[in-house]
Amino acid sequence: MAAQLWYRDGLRFQCSQCGDCCTGAPGFVWVNQQEVDALAAELGMEDSGEFEEAYVRKVGIRRSLRELSNGDCVLFDSDRRCCKAYEARPRQCRTWPFWESNVRTPATWDETCRVCPGSGQGKLHKLDVIQTAVKVIRV
Repeated sequence: MAAQLWYRDGLRFQCSQCGDCCTGAPGFVWVNQQEVDALAAELGMEDSGEFEEAYVRKVGIRRSLRELSNGDCVLFDSDRRCCKAYEARPRQCRTWPFWESNVRTPATWDETCRVCPGSGQGKLHKLDVIQTAVKVIRV
């Protein structure tokens, strides 16, 4: 199957630190308990319940990070244009832009490159790295 993938030679991505993936239109950043615990610890909170109350919302049976009224992620620091808990960011954030929805076809990758200045630029990520990221979460 790997030989058939259009991106078998890899894809380029280097985060430009623009913050566009953390801001703008509303959406979901899905989190599990392990991520909630890690995010709480990163922010210096001893109780992950305190973090969850302040930063997480229920969406059906799932949980997502809250958003500000303008659509920005609640963990986005607009002054510094970065994540307040970057080192513990959820797997959804860690695997961007190598989501199944972004690498499905050359056209979906071109669209990703159009909206994300780091996509298609910088470091060449090999097929195994991309495939590992794609398997982490379906977005």
